[in-house]
Amino acid sequence: MIYIAIVFLPLLGALLAGFFGRVLTARGSEIVTTALLLIAAVLSWIAFVNVGFYHETARVPVAQWITSGELDVSWALRIDTLSAVMLVVVTTVSSLVHIYSIGYMQDDPSRSRFFSYLSLFTFAMLMLVTSDNLLQMFFGWEGVGLASYLLIGFWYKKPEANAAAMKAFIVNRVGDFGFALGIFGLFFVFNSINFDQLFAEAQMVALENNPKNTIEFLGYQFDTLTTLCLLLFMGAMGKSAQFLLHTWLPDAMEGPTPVSALIHAATMVTAGVFMVARMSPLFDLAPVALQVVTIVGTATAFFAATIGLVQNDIKRVIAYSTCSQLGYMFAACGLGAYGVAIFHLFTHAFFKALLFLGAGSVIHSMHHEQDMRNMGGLAPKIRTTWIMMLIGTLALTGFGIPHLIGFAGFHSKDAIIEAAFAGNTPYNYVFITLVAAAAMTSFYSWRLIFMTFHGKTRAEPDTFRHAHESPWVMLIPLGVLAVGAVAAGFVFKDFFIGHHYKEFWGNSLFEASNNHIMHDMHDRSVVPKWVGWLPFGAMAGGFALAWLYYIRMPWLPELTARIFRPVYLFLLNKWYFDELYDWLFVRPTMAIGRFLWKRVDGSVIDGTVDGTARSVAWATGKAVRLQTGYVYHYAFVMLIGVAALLTLFIRSLLMSGGPTP
Repeated sequence: MIYIAIVFLPLLGALLAGFFGRVLTARGSEIVTTALLLIAAVLSWIAFVNVGFYHETARVPVAQWITSGELDVSWALRIDTLSAVMLVVVTTVSSLVHIYSIGYMQDDPSRSRFFSYLSLFTFAMLMLVTSDNLLQMFFGWEGVGLASYLLIGFWYKKPEANAAAMKAFIVNRVGDFGFALGIFGLFFVFNSINFDQLFAEAQMVALENNPKNTIEFLGYQFDTLTTLCLLLFMGAMGKSAQFLLHTWLPDAMEGPTPVSALIHAATMVTAGVFMVARMSPLFDLAPVALQVVTIVGTATAFFAATIGLVQNDIKRVIAYSTCSQLGYMFAACGLGAYGVAIFHLFTHAFFKALLFLGAGSVIHSMHHEQDMRNMGGLAPKIRTTWIMMLIGTLALTGFGIPHLIGFAGFHSKDAIIEAAFAGNTPYNYVFITLVAAAAMTSFYSWRLIFMTFHGKTRAEPDTFRHAHESPWVMLIPLGVLAVGAVAAGFVFKDFFIGHHYKEFWGNSLFEASNNHIMHDMHDRSVVPKWVGWLPFGAMAGGFALAWLYYIRMPWLPELTARIFRPVYLFLLNKWYFDELYDWLFVRPTMAIGRFLWKRVDGSVIDGTVDGTARSVAWATGKAVRLQTGYVYHYAFVMLIGVAALLTLFIRSLLMSGGPTP
């Protein structure tokens, strides 16, 4: 019963606020949806303790869903350690976002609709993480896609918000097409999409002498598990904004700031990482697919970090940070360190939600100003927000004493870097790239702090004078998240990735017999101590460089941008991916659409229909002139008709030789 309540209480809140918002009023909608989410969060922590520490796994049937031929799908909740961790992440962050939104959205006239969307989003994510089969997962997958479209475009009177919502929806359809193909392929091979059957038969399919070991795709024979895992990963690339399918994520900042915290910290963007971890029994038997996951994740971590270096919108800096950190998680998954990836997902949810909501507090105090170039010197004005943002930044940059203790990101992100070293990839490219990304992460994170809170203010005098701290209803969630950003790492490290991680995760994560990454990353003969100090050096170097640029020598950024202008513009314009996709896909599609509209639909189809109508009108216009109303005209026409008939009759007789005697 507890698991049913966790999943369906947010749905109840969404329905009440959505359909009865006018009856409940805006304040009533806020209270109802937030209270139900808080209950779900408390129950989630209870479930987390029961499942993670007392190993009380469960399968909770909800209803029979689809039975058609060999397809037999039930609606059931799969409760194991992996889903319990995700329940805690989703409900905790979502409930805090609900509380925060009470203050942030207090002047919005459509609060009932907003809170309904938030709760609907949470329900869809909970359905995704508790799914017992791929169809149920796809339901939640598309549910969060729909809800994100509604939330990003919540302020639908803004053209930018509508464009961002459509962009997110369309880009995710590209990834979801691959995900759907992967589901179809798995059913084709395994005759089932239920996780238990898929995982039980995966090792048999991977055998070389098994006829199902290869599959025909696009006219060629490929390894079955590699092909299907890559198709599934295509869906993860779209949902988690990985390299090439990342373009929707920064634009999603057009939605209200609480939406950014919910989507980009704990829910939608982590769905891809969760899916790869859930499907680890398949991915771990497909080494080529894991290599692709590693490459894409590593490339994303580096690529997004480079863009974050020069962004000026406070929310977009954090958004690219999210994109980069998701790359870290996928890199860990690709190396086979699934527990490390989920550990970083867990800690990241706290400090990234803290940063987003902290940015929202800054925006709230600055009368919706988001450009950091128009800020500065805000620390004395909004000291609580400054402290919260400082804690989030320390967690994100991985501040801590190597091999001892630190903030949440220190334990999880550094564990990924150690796993990258233990993975022994060619030329250690994953390790080197992730360390470089860590240095850039430190630089742009401290750049945000310095540009926003320190130095001389660049804000409008009136705006700066009226800057004020946010109300308590917005600050309390920041305080709770700050506790997680500080303590989530060292409190849970031993359970998630320590020597007894197998007891904690149970059967929720899979490791093939040749996967020793979790053991190797703790082996000092494989990962020497200096590996742990290198990310610390990268973090310190990034901080020092940011301090030099934005505190000690504030004229240096402009000089650097002028000297390296092509590089600066390249990064400022996000590697020109938007322009490239506009040229490759958007413009040709618009041209084809315009051709079909003007030429095919307008000229051919409408021309045929309209031409037929005009012909009928012309013919009837001519025919109507025959109707004069005079009897002698009609008699004359009848006489001509009779004469014509007699002529035809006589002619036929003559042609046939006369009447037969």
